[in-house]
Amino acid sequence: MANPNSTTDLPSSFHFHFSAVPGIFLQGDPTTDSDTFDYVSSNFGLIDRSYPSDPVNESESETTSKTKTQWQRLESYIAQLNRASPGELTYKLLILGRHGQGVHNVAESRYGTAMWDCRYSLLNGDEHGSWFDAQLTELGIEQARIANGAWKTQIAQGFPPPQSYYVSPLMRCCETAKVTFDGTKLPGTEPFRPLVKELLRETLGLHTCDARSPKSAIQAAYPSYIFEPGFSEEDLLHKADLRECDSARDARFYELLGDIFAHDGNSVLSLTAHSGAIMSILSVVGHRKFTLETGGVIPVLIKAERRSGEAPARVIEPWFPRPKCPGEAC
Repeated sequence: MANPNSTTDLPSSFHFHFSAVPGIFLQGDPTTDSDTFDYVSSNFGLIDRSYPSDPVNESESETTSKTKTQWQRLESYIAQLNRASPGELTYKLLILGRHGQGVHNVAESRYGTAMWDCRYSLLNGDEHGSWFDAQLTELGIEQARIANGAWKTQIAQGFPPPQSYYVSPLMRCCETAKVTFDGTKLPGTEPFRPLVKELLRETLGLHTCDARSPKSAIQAAYPSYIFEPGFSEEDLLHKADLRECDSARDARFYELLGDIFAHDGNSVLSLTAHSGAIMSILSVVGHRKFTLETGGVIPVLIKAERRSGEAPARVIEPWFPRPKCPGEAC
């Protein structure tokens, strides 16, 4: 889990500049189509290539190529990057997983996005069931099981095990993470004790599927999960009359990444979150837009540079009200 001693040498006033390291995963290649990409059959998108950390001696290289997998060589490369970098630079591999299909995803398909956004997303549910803090569907659970199998396959190929696990507090992410890592025998998963982070949530406001349950209800459902300090009993972030805009969500995830990079000294991190959350993380680190299907996974190697002083000001648009439904009078 997170290393609480990793910030002892930080200046009192600093900010991070984040960037995605290119050429590591296919998802960063502009020719990769996110609509058809299959993370399961493509080794999570890991590119088969050499790294500067690979042995330069021909005989040693031949031996290494027979004993080290592509994932193990990437792990060595990340370790070398961190060893060789000055103190203000840090590299971390983030594996971002989107939750499986939720009942709200089905409802949006049923009513169409326009009617969902303006009317049905504001309700707690319909005759088919509730979507407040939406739960997974059977398909969503199966998608998490597929992710579980994909992880096991990559672990057998030397995938560097996550040293920290983070999860959104929304129920669909808590369940996705549980199913995804069940039986993988990864360190920190027996029992599975991810850190629940409030800011790791989906776009805030209006949609009841994105409002969270009380802390006590989450604890009852997932008793092994750990909550970050200050996690409130009630949901203090949801606004019933306003929706978070993309720029505000990006600012929230810049804050989240800054918190993680400042306090977690580990180099391989798993985050189970949402489509909007992952979209903002990719935006903050300068990665190309890459849309994940429900249950999808995308790894990103991130370079973080600590810079003195306050972060540059961001242009943050105001949250917006409920959009008007088709045909609704102005």
